[in-house]
Amino acid sequence: MIRGFAHVYGDNIDTDRIIPGKYTKTLDISQLAAHVLEDLDPEFGKRLKAGDILVAGNNFGCGSSREQAPIAIKAAGVSAVIARFFARIFYRNAINIGLPLLEIPHHDIQTGDELEINLAEGMVQNKTSGKVYRATPLPPVMMDILAEGGLVNYLKKYGDYRM
Repeated sequence: MIRGFAHVYGDNIDTDRIIPGKYTKTLDISQLAAHVLEDLDPEFGKRLKAGDILVAGNNFGCGSSREQAPIAIKAAGVSAVIARFFARIFYRNAINIGLPLLEIPHHDIQTGDELEINLAEGMVQNKTSGKVYRATPLPPVMMDILAEGGLVNYLKKYGDYRM
């Protein structure tokens, strides 16, 4: 179970808005985390509590194939990202680093709503409104990758024969 408070943003949040390019030249993950979404919402980092959930509209993570975008989100303490639709390369990069994603095409989640996610069942319960949402199911291999904390850990444990 994942439980946290929602931070809601709109459509077409690109990787430059998630982590500005000027910060991508570091290998210090804490530096990436310190600047996540700062150009979109300068107060995000101050409001975010470990375990909170990022919620967005359509096409979240569009733009470049910048791997630092999901890394920065995860390092900042976000426990999961919900969107109506993810840009596909962001989606795969997030799974590869062990950041849970859920696609819910129709939701009306609001900033501050308390959410509870059952990732295995693809269910999101809005504890604030009482609504329950069913996410597009993740393929079993992606669930296994998330369970291991990302693709590198998965491959260390299983090799590539399970894929």
